[in-house]
Amino acid sequence: QVQLVESGGGLVQAGDSLRLSCAASGRTFSSYTWGWFRQAPGKEREFVAAIGWSGGKTYYADSVKGRFTMSGDNAKNTVYLQMNSLKPEDTAVYYCAAGPTPPTTVGAGYRYWGQGTQVTVSS
Repeated sequence: QVQLVESGGGLVQAGDSLRLSCAASGRTFSSYTWGWFRQAPGKEREFVAAIGWSGGKTYYADSVKGRFTMSGDNAKNTVYLQMNSLKPEDTAVYYCAAGPTPPTTVGAGYRYWGQGTQVTVSS
């Protein structure tokens, strides 16, 4: 059974940093793409970042480019989202996802999803 477990969320002030982790288990992910998405209250889920399991180019939403960095540790089956210079508009539940397609900003391209971790940024 595939499981993705996010951690690292919390309550921070504007300008602070957080690092989210997503630990995966249950299968081999060597050919998978990984993504981070977020959903704020009353809003649709939106793409944040994506990377192929073997590395390569990382893709970011314009709203987080230059502030967020996605990376992965194959040995630990874990991906990370380093979030710097956080803003109140970054407040959302953050989800990691994995899928067998090339990196995509579309949620439907991901097969597996975590339960999410709450990030709250106060002004």
